[in-house]
Amino acid sequence: MANLLDVTGLTARYGSTAVLHGVDFLVREGGVTAILGANGAGKTTTLRAVSGLVSVGGSMQFAGQSIAGRRPEAVARLGVAHVPDGRGTFVQLTVEENLELGGYTIKRRADVKSRMNEMYALFPVLASRHRQQAGTLSGGEQQMLAIARALMMQPRLLLLDEPSFGLAPLIVEEIFRIMQRIRDSQRVGILLVEQNANLALDIADHAYVIETGRIVLGGPAEVVRGDPAIRKAYLGYQ
Repeated sequence: MANLLDVTGLTARYGSTAVLHGVDFLVREGGVTAILGANGAGKTTTLRAVSGLVSVGGSMQFAGQSIAGRRPEAVARLGVAHVPDGRGTFVQLTVEENLELGGYTIKRRADVKSRMNEMYALFPVLASRHRQQAGTLSGGEQQMLAIARALMMQPRLLLLDEPSFGLAPLIVEEIFRIMQRIRDSQRVGILLVEQNANLALDIADHAYVIETGRIVLGGPAEVVRGDPAIRKAYLGYQ
């Protein structure tokens, strides 16, 4: 697989505060890269850097184009969709209206409807609630809606920030199964930030561990899983 996203020497800051310090990682085309780490390590900032939401330095090549320093809307137009932590659904709008907003870049109405039907096939529960206000959905349903809305724009790269947070284990397993289907059937690259290291490593082909804004370990997911320090700190066994 070719590299879809190739990041080298990435730095990021909020005002005068540096958060990332020379981070390197990659996402393969149609692959899943997991970024693991404790709260405050820089995981969410990494996603925001890729999306153009923070000031950055270093190199970020997406599908052969530099996206370092581009505005968020320009990055999105290239095919990068971001599902932030907290899900970010429009709670006053219906499921259908949320999906329509996700397809704002699609010009033909018939194509929007076709894409929406694809999302309902991936997330059947959303089809049964298409006229329901998003704010009345369960937490798992809102997460599904957030992912489906991001997929409406037919991205090449999907950024997911803690998709399992606050959800029941069975719902988390379902969402991760759907993510695998997205990866396999639509060839979408996924950059996944996740505290549930076992789940993340189950679907990832590459993984990186970040501590205080620096990558301390990275490579094929199975190599990362086999590291004794990672097994003890993140996987709960030695």
